[in-house]
Amino acid sequence: MSVSGHPVVIRRAELADAEAIHSTFSGAKAIAGTLQIPYGSVEMWRKRIADFPTDDYLLVATIAGEVVGNLGLHNVSKSPRRRHVGTIGVAVRDDRHGQGIGSELVKAAIELADGWLNFQRLELWVYCDNLAGIALYRKFGFAMEGTCRAYAFRDGRYIDAYMMARLHPAFVSAAQE
Repeated sequence: MSVSGHPVVIRRAELADAEAIHSTFSGAKAIAGTLQIPYGSVEMWRKRIADFPTDDYLLVATIAGEVVGNLGLHNVSKSPRRRHVGTIGVAVRDDRHGQGIGSELVKAAIELADGWLNFQRLELWVYCDNLAGIALYRKFGFAMEGTCRAYAFRDGRYIDAYMMARLHPAFVSAAQE
């Protein structure tokens, strides 16, 4: 996929991306859709990237070398009973919403989860008022599994979130046989 004639490139985040990731989370739309707190520092992002567990993935989407979004893909648990489950969280820079950046990030995460990490299930939580996010996740096979009431405190009030999950297609086929 390309935006303005430039391909969207997905890669693992590097320490040099801290300022760009900070910039993403400085946007009102991006911060409202996550569990991040406003006014995080660039130094906080440098530390997070430097300390990011090697078995978790922080991916960035770039256009012409510029970071325009990011996605975290994490193992839900070290427990042998939940090692087959990953969780994702996505943020796209405010001025890049609606351009397919989120789709490219989610597609890359699914390819990594299905093809390399052997996750049978991907989970996420999305605020009930995030209609674009809900549509994005549905497009990639995520289904709503429940509503989490008063899930998070945002902008002076509690907000509900949907819990959504996607099962690996081979797992679903085998379970139906």
